[in-house]
Amino acid sequence: MTVTELLSYDAALAAYDPVMGLEVHVELGTKTKMFCGCSTELGAEPNAQTCPTCLGLPGSLPVVNAVGVESAIKIGLALNCEIAEWCRFARKNYFYPDMPKNFQTSQYDEPIAFNGYLDVQLEDGEIFRVEIERAHMEEDTGKSTHIGGATGRIHGASHSLLDYNRAGIPLIEIVTKPIEGAGERAPEVAKAYVAELRELIRALGVSEARMDKGQMRCDVNLSLRPHGTKVFGTRSETKNVNSLRSVERAARFEIQRHAAVLTAGGTIVQETRHFHEDDGTTTSGRIKDNAEDYRYFPEPDLVPVAPQREWVEELRATLPELPRVRRNRLREEWGIGEQDMQSILNAGAVDLIVATTDAGAPADQARKWWMGELARNANESGRALDELPITPAQVARVTELVASGDLTDKLARQVIEGVLAGEGDPDAVVEKRGLKVVSDEGALGAAVDEAIAGNAAIADKIRGGKVAAVGALVGAVMKATRGQADAARVKDLILEKLGVSEG
Repeated sequence: MTVTELLSYDAALAAYDPVMGLEVHVELGTKTKMFCGCSTELGAEPNAQTCPTCLGLPGSLPVVNAVGVESAIKIGLALNCEIAEWCRFARKNYFYPDMPKNFQTSQYDEPIAFNGYLDVQLEDGEIFRVEIERAHMEEDTGKSTHIGGATGRIHGASHSLLDYNRAGIPLIEIVTKPIEGAGERAPEVAKAYVAELRELIRALGVSEARMDKGQMRCDVNLSLRPHGTKVFGTRSETKNVNSLRSVERAARFEIQRHAAVLTAGGTIVQETRHFHEDDGTTTSGRIKDNAEDYRYFPEPDLVPVAPQREWVEELRATLPELPRVRRNRLREEWGIGEQDMQSILNAGAVDLIVATTDAGAPADQARKWWMGELARNANESGRALDELPITPAQVARVTELVASGDLTDKLARQVIEGVLAGEGDPDAVVEKRGLKVVSDEGALGAAVDEAIAGNAAIADKIRGGKVAAVGALVGAVMKATRGQADAARVKDLILEKLGVSEG
């Protein structure tokens, strides 16, 4: 059934309870692929990082990447999962051109980690627990590029190009149990969960988890059931959603779409769907296969994985402070509220601010520059904060120059502009642009005398008690010194020379 008009969100939630399942694929940051020694470095020529094993050529044999297994265990432990004493790989059989072996080496009924949970914090501070079904190891597929169509998808394309450099890169798939009870906040819970999971993965150091680069992708499974019923409805699976905002939008759209179909007496088709970033809608992909359609069977070329308990406990001891715990600690240390911390988190600035304070900057100044001038520059240039060509140490040096009186805030912004433009570190930019504050009392006094002489009428007003007019003289001095004077000191000098007390 085709739906041309969605049910309103409020109407959908008035009649139905949403049930979600989130499947997140995380691309591990290993140097080599999961089952062979090919490099995982980005940017190589297409099909340059392949070998008989990842191309599935006859006679080739896979070998498990030990770092990949270690990363999987760390993720499982951080998600409060049980770690299997014995598990094995399986072949997930299906044909698609980007999968050269015609099967994906994955884990089926025996994952390495299972039965965990992740507590996530919503924007109002409420904690929602998301139960984890499993986290299992597998390999990524190659990349298909469809040429000639209007949408970049296979439909309407004249031909497709295949790059197998990505085939075999280690993945961890993290699958939630059905997420019930979120009600109208289901889309918000989905976004918060993926955000918290991303921060956790980054904290573990097992992946950069850049959603914009495909290093982390989310499949949003959603179904509706009438209020008061327990049986799950038929689900749809929106594939490869690659931003936090899109996860929330996809869940919301599917709630409204499902409700419209069901309210009109239609039937939900179990299928995969594509999410469209431009308008926040989803469209049908293909009818969803059930597990039995994949003909899973144990991978005969790989031995089982049996992590020793001592090793698992050693890895547990290396786990870092969990992101939510760390954020709460930092929030208290910085003396800011939940909303401010959420803004910092959304901007991806937490680690940058921490690194800047570690380099010697006061926390309030570090926050000021990263969330102000630098965030503005990042937005204007379409880059993430950590992609800007400036380091936390350089930002810390700018704050030091301001604190010492060598720079005003206005001059500091020019210094940051110069660093971003590639003119060198802050001291080099100050020297090159001649930005240091004029602190020579003789030169400053001469500029003040000149401003008073050139604005006699304003000076008389100030002498007559209209102290507010001093701003005009301050402006004249700042113009004469190219903004390199300390405005507060200039004001004091003007009033002193005019024999006026501000009080």
